[in-house]
Amino acid sequence: MAKIGIFYGSTSGVTEEIAIALREKFGEELCDIYSMEEDFDEYSQLLDYDYLLLGSSTWGAGEVQNDWREPLFEIEIDKPDFSGKTIALFGAGDGVSHGKHFVGALGIMCNIFEKFGATIVGEVPTEGYNFEHSTAVRDGKFVGLPIDEVNESEKTEERINQWVETLRPILVSAESDVLIPA
Repeated sequence: MAKIGIFYGSTSGVTEEIAIALREKFGEELCDIYSMEEDFDEYSQLLDYDYLLLGSSTWGAGEVQNDWREPLFEIEIDKPDFSGKTIALFGAGDGVSHGKHFVGALGIMCNIFEKFGATIVGEVPTEGYNFEHSTAVRDGKFVGLPIDEVNESEKTEERINQWVETLRPILVSAESDVLIPA
């Protein structure tokens, strides 16, 4: 069965916690997990996986977490082919204090990976989120899973569980057409 690569950038630890929860829910034997700060060497590591869960918290005026900046810059310069890769995005943001840029990092990552051929999956309706604006919203849905642990921590577990169940039938092994176990 094809493995899932989970790559995350986390400053305060929230995105790391989401990544760990995703690995547990999909199964540790099916997922490799990488901290962009500690385990990441170059973007070619991403190309080793057909299925990717990419996480970034959002900082400043809707920017990606610092550990993603250089890899995304290198991807923009080198223009690698991500065709055949299925990517689901997740990340942390603050919809109240930073409501004008809520989870903007997901929008940046979506644009870059789509430009180089990746298929982005795992959109999430905006209903139930408290925010003013987000560049991660397309056609009324977030391009990935937003988590607002600052203001809506009571919704985090349910949001992760719902997202995993949405992704489960999409993340199919190319080799065996067997769904990832529940």
